[in-house]
Amino acid sequence: MKDLNLKEWNDDAFIVPLHNNEQFQCYGNKLKIIIPTTLTNNQFGLYEIEMEANARGPKLHYHKQMDETFIIEEGTLTVLTGNGEVQAEAGTVIHIPRLSVHGYNNNSDGIVKMKMIFNPGFGREDFFRKMYQMLEENPDDLSAFQKLYLENDSFTLDEKNMIPMRDKNKNCL
Repeated sequence: MKDLNLKEWNDDAFIVPLHNNEQFQCYGNKLKIIIPTTLTNNQFGLYEIEMEANARGPKLHYHKQMDETFIIEEGTLTVLTGNGEVQAEAGTVIHIPRLSVHGYNNNSDGIVKMKMIFNPGFGREDFFRKMYQMLEENPDDLSAFQKLYLENDSFTLDEKNMIPMRDKNKNCL
């Protein structure tokens, strides 16, 4: 085993207490920032998603510079790909390499909880902040959504139908 000298290691570990996590809620979806990209030098970001029964997620899209990984903790997530749909039950891990078309929904009558990792992170939490703000303030502004997506490495397959589906009976918080 190689001896460690002080120049080969560091003490950059960090702990993020759960009570400090920023979170958003809108149209049956909750997003909590677990590890922001600012703590990892944009190497990755870790987020927690909770979707109410029959809640809609993002439509088919892809990223040119980021991989995305889902870890399903509870419920069954419907994962959309270019080849169709896959039902991902609790315990399933889904890795979506860059340039892979994907989207997801909760088509079930129960909640879905999952962790989501973006690697590299590229400040992904800024995208989420802006998206949730847009959904709350001006959810029908297609050009604003297009601009936000393009600025944040998100490319939709259908620009005219890219805004996440909404349940008008549920509000954003």
